[in-house]
Amino acid sequence: MTSSASAAPDEREPAAALPCAQCPLRPLALFQAHEPAEVELVQSLKRRDMRLPVGHTLIQEGQVDAPLYTLQAGWAFRFKTLSDGRRQILNFLLAGDFIGVQQKMGDAAAHGVETLTEAVFCVFQRDSLWEIHRRSPSMGFNVTWLTAHEESLVDDTLLSVGRRSAEERIAMLLILLFKRAAALQADAGASGVPFPLTQQHVADALGLSLVHTNKTLRKLERRGLHHIGDGRLFMRDVKALARLADLYGDGRPPVRPLV
Repeated sequence: MTSSASAAPDEREPAAALPCAQCPLRPLALFQAHEPAEVELVQSLKRRDMRLPVGHTLIQEGQVDAPLYTLQAGWAFRFKTLSDGRRQILNFLLAGDFIGVQQKMGDAAAHGVETLTEAVFCVFQRDSLWEIHRRSPSMGFNVTWLTAHEESLVDDTLLSVGRRSAEERIAMLLILLFKRAAALQADAGASGVPFPLTQQHVADALGLSLVHTNKTLRKLERRGLHHIGDGRLFMRDVKALARLADLYGDGRPPVRPLV
């Protein structure tokens, strides 16, 4: 695993500006329909689009006054590290996720964010949070909902690390990521979904050693539960994987707001 350097200003490439009303995420069934006034509010607060390459830092741990972002395309993850470099991945970020709300106004960021793939972000100034709540209570509620939903994903990871076996942890991670990514595709995952995670990412998210992660992934694949190949994840037996993970519900992400 290579460590990522912090992003230099000239490495944060501007992306072609896309009006919020034309965002390709908005027509997807995963996202709630918003009133034109709400979309106009988001547009008025958006500063630019930004593209980052794979393995690049979006937010550094300890960064002060980091902007807010919506992930428009690609994958990323939130993480925290110890002084000796050991890393815990808190959760994985997919298109539509709102990033940076956990940082209190004016405080240093308690976690970092790194890209898993080339990714495009919509960039908002940090004071946009105040403007959203002041100008649109409904959108303010949406931000609160998104924050609570992300906390629930972290809770699922904590449950896995604290109580699930290695097989159960990996089964949970695979099925939840598959369902989240499939909700962004027209074919609902029939052709598989992107899976840019390395085994080190899986290990860092689930508190496992790299060797244990490798053995467990191969064991589950030999049992015909899933297949990972050419950067894609395929489900072979969703029901069996869900039973193994002791999954509550079917794992499909709820319909959600889009900022």
